[in-house]
Amino acid sequence: MFADTLLLWSADHQRDLPWRGEKDPYKVWVSEIILQQTRVQQGWNYYQRFIEIFPDVRSLAVADEQEVLRLWQGLGYYSRARHLHQAAQQIMATHKGRFPSRYEDIRALKGVGDYTAAAIASFAFGEQRPAVDGNMMRVVSRYFGVVENISSPATKRTITSIAEKEIQQVDPASFNQAMMDFGSLQCTPANPACQNCPLQQGCYACQHDMATTLPIKNQQIRKRQRYFILTMFVDGVQTILEQRTGKDIWHNMYQFPLQEVKEPQPHGAHYATTIREVLTHQVISADIYVQPCRPLPKLQAHQQVVAIEELSRFPMPKIMTSFLQNHLDIITT
Repeated sequence: MFADTLLLWSADHQRDLPWRGEKDPYKVWVSEIILQQTRVQQGWNYYQRFIEIFPDVRSLAVADEQEVLRLWQGLGYYSRARHLHQAAQQIMATHKGRFPSRYEDIRALKGVGDYTAAAIASFAFGEQRPAVDGNMMRVVSRYFGVVENISSPATKRTITSIAEKEIQQVDPASFNQAMMDFGSLQCTPANPACQNCPLQQGCYACQHDMATTLPIKNQQIRKRQRYFILTMFVDGVQTILEQRTGKDIWHNMYQFPLQEVKEPQPHGAHYATTIREVLTHQVISADIYVQPCRPLPKLQAHQQVVAIEELSRFPMPKIMTSFLQNHLDIITT
């Protein structure tokens, strides 16, 4: 009853997504990776550009990483782009350029987790795999009365097991898409539309007045506070960029010379602005300075002199692009 009713609802309420019905596993993969941490409306434009430049696995695999990162610029969470690139090379090496069709092989690709592997396997290959994301966990926990903490791996296994039984009765791609739509439009995190929900008669949360209580999630992520000082040294039409190395945020991206400090610092001469960025596990506060100087300071490791008009050629984190968009006209006049 649950799955059938869900699909009846979906027939009348499904979202008009540009990639709905897509069977090409490469395109499904790219769309799913882009939609991680990204709104559909924003992600569609990036998806179109990405597919235009890299229409298949081979074109992505042979691309330069800097080109991939530059195309991804503005989406954030740049490890997604690096993993896409590495996984494409993995497909070329391990599967002779043919996108793997089995869930286990898809799951083994760099950057592909349980949800993404299930989405690709069901949408592109018709495999009976539930794509368990936040929407599905919320809907299942409310309807079937899963009252344990959904942050627990054991609870996720319980929800996955329930979804696995339900998906056997229907088309897997339709089931997974309906779950995503239902969680986004009807069974929303706050203020779910229970009064006109077609599933309310069999819904545990509805019958026990627990729609605003379920799912239960006790785990709170403590975000790490970080403080950066970025200095744009300017010598006429030139400045300095440095490439980030090591295993940290913005790997291989470019920034102005950066110093990390333990706490906020008093603003000194040449201070321009402070930009704050909230990541999943971190909050970055960046004080940015613009310092005219002739000549430029001696270059350190991983630094290079760059013409200011050429800055847009380099992949940069959001803090950098935001600063340049709002302040570059002042610097160059």
